[in-house]
Amino acid sequence: MTNLADLRALAERIDLKRIAALAKHVDLAKLIGIFSELEPEDLAHLASQVRARHHKKALPEAHGDFYGLGELLSPEETEIKLRVRDFMRREIAPIVNDFWLRGEFPMKAIPGFAALDIAGLTFKGYGFPGRTCVLEGLVAEEIARVDVSMSTFFGVQAGLAMGSIYLCGSDEQKQMYLPKMRRFELLGAFGLTEPEVGSGAAGGLTTTCRRDGDSWVLNGKKKWIGNATFADFTIVWARDEADDQVKGFIVDRSTQGFDPKKIEDKMALRIVQNAEITMTDCRVPEKKRLQNANTFKDTANVLRATRAGVAWQAVGCARGAYEHTVKYVQERRQFGRPIGSFQMVQDLVAHMLSQLTAMQAMVHRLSQMQDEGKLRDEHASLAKVFCTSGCREVVSQARELHGGNGILLSYDVARFVADSEALYSYEGTKQINSLIVARAVTGFSALV
Repeated sequence: MTNLADLRALAERIDLKRIAALAKHVDLAKLIGIFSELEPEDLAHLASQVRARHHKKALPEAHGDFYGLGELLSPEETEIKLRVRDFMRREIAPIVNDFWLRGEFPMKAIPGFAALDIAGLTFKGYGFPGRTCVLEGLVAEEIARVDVSMSTFFGVQAGLAMGSIYLCGSDEQKQMYLPKMRRFELLGAFGLTEPEVGSGAAGGLTTTCRRDGDSWVLNGKKKWIGNATFADFTIVWARDEADDQVKGFIVDRSTQGFDPKKIEDKMALRIVQNAEITMTDCRVPEKKRLQNANTFKDTANVLRATRAGVAWQAVGCARGAYEHTVKYVQERRQFGRPIGSFQMVQDLVAHMLSQLTAMQAMVHRLSQMQDEGKLRDEHASLAKVFCTSGCREVVSQARELHGGNGILLSYDVARFVADSEALYSYEGTKQINSLIVARAVTGFSALV
């Protein structure tokens, strides 16, 4: 039997006001009788349970960098990354679902991106800081972690458009365009893909260019060209009628015969303003031809770097979905407990994290190789294949763990699920990039 001292000790640990409130609903004499029958060890267990309910352990933060790869940055680089994170959290996260649903771009966000001063981070010369590709990748991850559409907008401006001029432009063109693009005073787009030519762009471009005196005449169509509805110019890749080689041009939006039409019926990257462009006898001066773009190999140099960027975007997309999911399973309750306490849920969360961490390790090493000058096409392609496929898997599991709420835009995961499909396809499909990798390791080309 439990002695009186034990009961007195228990009573001292119980709030008397709560006892008074409890007396309105419970027969206290009967309850005390039950207590009096308890063995000492049972009474101690009961007391410990009461204490535990009043002193809940703080749940861990939803943090997607499990191996701490972001901690390898220098203090100065870390400050840049955290500045981007804070901007995305404060300025973009609150508005992104509304603009995504309406299929519109938040033009008011552009000055904020300019203030971050992160466009052309890895460029050398022309006033650029010459930062590492690792930092550039982590910045892409931070942007995509909140929204893939905004990371695509930034990737087109700072990667494809600026990269084309940086890698293929003349010194004069670099001085004219790059500083203004860094400040977002000039916005660019990148026109390679066509309505009938995607993966086969290397040998199948139908857009043509023809030299006519001091100008070039461009004819043809481009499709899926991000930013093109509002960009000041588009980098257009066309096949020269004279030598059948691919050349690049800086085509101003105001050029006569240049007609971009917004693509309306998208289920992914709805914030990105993709356009189908029709060019009819567009006359572009020779000074706006990219002076160091003479074959598709020059175009491929741009794509190699940006393909690595897409792998980082996929990591950011997966990380955003994972972190939203951890918060959700910590808060969502079923059967009287948080669903995060159930074994099957924990197994899925651990699987999501393992996939995400493997992706992060791959792109981190990929960017290190880029910094070391060792990056080859097959390296970028393998990362693009693995990370976009892994992203698809992670966001699918995130949606599954959200149950029915996973298809609601207000829970964010649905947006990550939709946008992951675009990542999986652009900058070379999974199959094309797999063939690039396999060609390198087998010595045989299966590309048509």
